[in-house]
Amino acid sequence: MDSTRFPVAVDAALREAGWQPGRWDIQRAETWADTLLAHSSPAGHRHTVFPAAVEAWAEFGGLHIQPPGAGREIAPTPFRIDPLHGLHCARTLGDLGRALETEVCPLGEEADGQALLTIDTQGRVYSLDHTGDWYLGPNLDAALNTLVTGALPARLTRA
Repeated sequence: MDSTRFPVAVDAALREAGWQPGRWDIQRAETWADTLLAHSSPAGHRHTVFPAAVEAWAEFGGLHIQPPGAGREIAPTPFRIDPLHGLHCARTLGDLGRALETEVCPLGEEADGQALLTIDTQGRVYSLDHTGDWYLGPNLDAALNTLVTGALPARLTRA
């Protein structure tokens, strides 16, 4: 029996969106990195870019994933892996990074812009929306599982 990297439902949703094992578009990832690094907010806030983000963009960038079911604990929403959805959020991501004592970079968006997906230098993934900041998983694979299956993410709180 063939084993897959992801649970069956997650694997199916990713493949439906165009992902396959070995997918790697480093040229698009580098273009996104250059765009983010060249951007400065009116107040001078800038993005940071690091390997975990570039690797995530190279493998999953450009995908629009439609979760297939009702969700285990919450209703999953469609999401896109495209860091330019966070282009104008450099200050917000800088603030989150300081709170988490790391650097944070945009990853994509949920529900047509209702939430911003982010990734930190260790590859941990977060979602920021009007209700709070959420921890989706210790790596992108776990976060994809959370997003596709509708698992309840943990709310970020002050220590």
